[in-house]
Amino acid sequence: MISVDIEIKLKAYHGGQLLKIKRQFVSGSVTKIWGPSGSGKTTLLKMIAGLSAPRKGKIVADGITWFDDEQLINLSPQKRHIGFVFQNYALFPNMTVQQHLEYASNDTDWIKRLLQLGQLDNFTTHKPDHLSGGQQQRLAILRALATKPKLLLMDEPFSALDSKMKTLLMEELKPLIKQLGATTIIVSHNLQELEIFDGEVMNFEGLV
Repeated sequence: MISVDIEIKLKAYHGGQLLKIKRQFVSGSVTKIWGPSGSGKTTLLKMIAGLSAPRKGKIVADGITWFDDEQLINLSPQKRHIGFVFQNYALFPNMTVQQHLEYASNDTDWIKRLLQLGQLDNFTTHKPDHLSGGQQQRLAILRALATKPKLLLMDEPFSALDSKMKTLLMEELKPLIKQLGATTIIVSHNLQELEIFDGEVMNFEGLV
């Protein structure tokens, strides 16, 4: 269980509007976040991950406090053990596909399975500059899964994929996420594409 009760300052709206978010994410559940640009969707993911800090509030995961402004607690991203798929991929330019996954895991069988899932098993020696946008996005997803995270945060994870690859990948991801028991939060501008995933929708549309 992840409990979030925080205030976020949105610079893009009305000179700095405060967005209050209070929500619990049940362990193993999938939550689909939808809303307009600038409404705080990506900001929420980054604050859960520890990449930025809320204005105030608390974030508690399985009884462990990750953030508490009153107690001056703010665990580093490394200590939160989260898989994060960034909207801009955030790949390492000098690492090959294989090295990206080996950096996150030393489980060779798991890495092999992920490469097959993402259809990148024939591109293991390629660096990001020699991959298409869709391949880079798939690598970002595989890297996030490589650590077998219990919390998976995905920011527009399928935007660069064609419809066929998108469908195939999501069909493979659904049982894999269930196998990991990962609590999953997916940000998307297109709710329709996420229909394959069972779970609740968190609508940011009316929050700004």
